[in-house]
Amino acid sequence: MRLSLLLCFSLFLSILKAQNIKTPSEFLGYDLGSQFSRHHEVVAYYEYLAETAPNRVKLVRYGKTNERRPLILAYVSSKENISNLDDIQTEHLKSINNKGTNDKAIVWLSYNVHGNESVSTEASMKTIYSLLTEKQAYLENTVVIIDPCINPDGRDRYVNWYNQNKNTPNQVDPNSVEHHEGWLSGRSNHYMFDLNRDWAWLTQIESQQRLKQFNKWMPHVHVDFHEQGVNNPYYFAPAAEPYHEVITDFQRQFQETIGKNHAKYFDANGWFYFTKEVFDLLYPSYGDTYPMYNGAIGMTYEQGGSGRAGLGIITNNGDTLTLKDRIDHHFTTGLSTVEVASNNSVKLNQEFKKFYQNKNYKYKSYVLKGDTDKLDALTKLLDQHEITYGFTKNSTVKGYNYTNGTFGSMSTDQNTLVVSTDQPKGTMVKVLFEPNAKLSDSLTYDITAWSLPYAYGLDAIATTSLVNTQNSTLNTETKLFEPNSYAYVTDWNSLRDAKFLASLLQKKVKVRKATTPFTINNQSFERGSLIITRSDNENVKNFEQTLIATAKETDKILHPVSTGFVDKGKDFGSSYVDMIKAPRVAVLSGEPTRTLQFGEIWHFFEQQLNYPITILESSYAKRVDLDTYDVLILPDGNYGRFLDEETLKDLKEWVRSGGNLIAMSGAIDQLASKGGFGIKKKKNESEEKEKPLAHKDLQRESMKKAITGAIFKTKVDNSHPLAFGYTDTYFTLKLGAKAFDYLKTGNAVYLENNTTPVSGFAGSTAQKQLGNTLVFGAEKMGRGQVIYLVDNPLFRGFWENGKLFFANALFMVD
Repeated sequence: MRLSLLLCFSLFLSILKAQNIKTPSEFLGYDLGSQFSRHHEVVAYYEYLAETAPNRVKLVRYGKTNERRPLILAYVSSKENISNLDDIQTEHLKSINNKGTNDKAIVWLSYNVHGNESVSTEASMKTIYSLLTEKQAYLENTVVIIDPCINPDGRDRYVNWYNQNKNTPNQVDPNSVEHHEGWLSGRSNHYMFDLNRDWAWLTQIESQQRLKQFNKWMPHVHVDFHEQGVNNPYYFAPAAEPYHEVITDFQRQFQETIGKNHAKYFDANGWFYFTKEVFDLLYPSYGDTYPMYNGAIGMTYEQGGSGRAGLGIITNNGDTLTLKDRIDHHFTTGLSTVEVASNNSVKLNQEFKKFYQNKNYKYKSYVLKGDTDKLDALTKLLDQHEITYGFTKNSTVKGYNYTNGTFGSMSTDQNTLVVSTDQPKGTMVKVLFEPNAKLSDSLTYDITAWSLPYAYGLDAIATTSLVNTQNSTLNTETKLFEPNSYAYVTDWNSLRDAKFLASLLQKKVKVRKATTPFTINNQSFERGSLIITRSDNENVKNFEQTLIATAKETDKILHPVSTGFVDKGKDFGSSYVDMIKAPRVAVLSGEPTRTLQFGEIWHFFEQQLNYPITILESSYAKRVDLDTYDVLILPDGNYGRFLDEETLKDLKEWVRSGGNLIAMSGAIDQLASKGGFGIKKKKNESEEKEKPLAHKDLQRESMKKAITGAIFKTKVDNSHPLAFGYTDTYFTLKLGAKAFDYLKTGNAVYLENNTTPVSGFAGSTAQKQLGNTLVFGAEKMGRGQVIYLVDNPLFRGFWENGKLFFANALFMVD
């Protein structure tokens, strides 16, 4: 009896102490949902909680954004669990190897990956407060990890814009300016990348820093909180088909379990919702799929609202959707998720262990061979994912040949990379490397192909047996440097080579390029190889020291030569060995360009190539003297209004005077519809008249004309400067059925009649339309060139083998 009284008294004190914690509204000084909280205010509330309840909240700063905002994680659990957090983490990770004694559920809640889907960060504060007060019982056997804002830069961009443009009080009329965010929306991060599509590719610093923390925990459950259109009801699990085939029966079933628990609360409140539609589980770089492929129950929750909703908006059915409504919905699913996990902690631990055992995938090893720069780039990505790999020996392997799409063989050597599924991250290996993901449904939310051997431009064999490895490091040439050499030569076939060149040009070092192959000192060099001569750089102070330092910075190997007299090919003084100009580059931004595509270019220059670029905003770009620049880039977009008759005339004159215009996707559409450019849209090949279709069949029938991110094998004319550094084959990622006829000349990369994708989905009509069409090409116009990039070689920053095409457009095409 006395013990019972003590327990009751202890519980009373605990509740009393919990009640002393300020609510978000009390701390912030305004009712939660009546204003948007800026990121620093959110961080301050989490810091307050960690100070007020240090035995139940542990706060970690895991990084910074490009704009120097902190990235934080809050660990929330019982007093006992927080005091033993390291032990819980250790025991949990042991379960990957079928060991450990962890019995706690690990739940990770990620908020605000899209900055203008702003409700979730607000909901996170209400959620953590509830877990520390009335719902603290959930935490007895559960550790909840909360990332209140994955994308602080995007969130603050939206919040600041909204605060500047909203009415006082806020206006619910959808026509008011506060419901019409501009071109530079808060959805993306600083470089306008979509962080929800970057989990696997890790191009952005937010993703890179977050994954380090994710790998330290490997949670049982991960939720990514989102928003969708204003008029949509709430979406939660279970997801839509297609599910990737690696997703286990338990993962499917537990999504159903969680969804039914959510439905119970939504039904009680009369809230509308839907499941099993739109949001599938295939593309591996989402916040639901990536955790799924690492053993978690990964889920996306979608609330109606986004940047359109503001503090309140009238929907199509005449209701008013408020920020407070949106908070309540995300708050409810967040708590419901923790509740289900807590009630099923034993089962979650058991099934998590099972996920990592006895994988019996068809392909056991993926064997990759090619340029060491590309292999090195791939291994760096694998390191970030903590995927193990090795290098094999001189031998021969047999299996599925990625280049030919058939059974074949490949000779191996000490620099042949082997990545096997026989490891803890084996499921992730299968998903990232498999030749072609199995589709249970062609209606998908994103691209259907991403296989890394194609993305990195490597020869590959997938084997049905394990291939042994000898070592874990790539063997590279010894870096040579002989002072006072006549010249230094290096190859040109990767982004690393382009970074080396970009750095030299900014240091005023003169560099030549070989436009034909040559041999010197019994070593062969292909087109595009770089030649740096002493005589060209007599006026460069500390020339050799600068060259050595730059080679070290970019990990480049230089081959010293004592003469410009070659064994085969053209001598260094030949007209076939051209000086490379350091181009002055500008890119158009703002409407009419697409935000994400502009961001890919911006990030490529500043974070990958490390070369200066001028951003010309469309509102004043037409007043800029283009003669200031050598290269102008028009990203994908809708250029109908922007490229009027006068603007096109000015562009043509600039090109004829020596400018290089790089037009991408949507920009090409407009050039093709206007006179004076050689690019032409391919005419639709007439088909038999289609029979009337039932309304229910329209969506699926439209898929015949669609390409949902599929990979195609193309032909390459590598004698063209736009294709220097490539072989005669390139695997391109097509995002749609856009098709243009061959140019009269300058077809650097193109499709012939075989238009069956090697990976991914392409509709039958779309495939027919792609026959004999251009992928990349250049049209001579006066003293300049128009470079057409029909497909996007910089897509999401992960299509590594496409980036050299963009570098060629800058440095090799003249």
